[in-house]
Amino acid sequence: MSVFDLFRKKTSSDVAKDRLKLLLVSDRANCTPELMEMIKNDIIMVISKYMEIDAEGLDIQITQTESEGNNGTVPALYANIPIRDLKHKE
Repeated sequence: MSVFDLFRKKTSSDVAKDRLKLLLVSDRANCTPELMEMIKNDIIMVISKYMEIDAEGLDIQITQTESEGNNGTVPALYANIPIRDLKHKE
């Protein structure tokens, strides 16, 4: 990934890939796409209080991971949030 990728406009294929990812993630977590979108919007809203982020580059996934107590697999939320700058209190 280069610096220029940060300023690149998303193509229709990029948008379609993002939508497909969201659909696959929501299917794995037995969660509707609408709920996933609400979670994403809430995360953006909360983190934006403290940091300037790239909301377009935000990537949220729900995957399965092994539980610590050897009880099988449990859902896990992973978020990749590009931070542009920290907001400073004045």
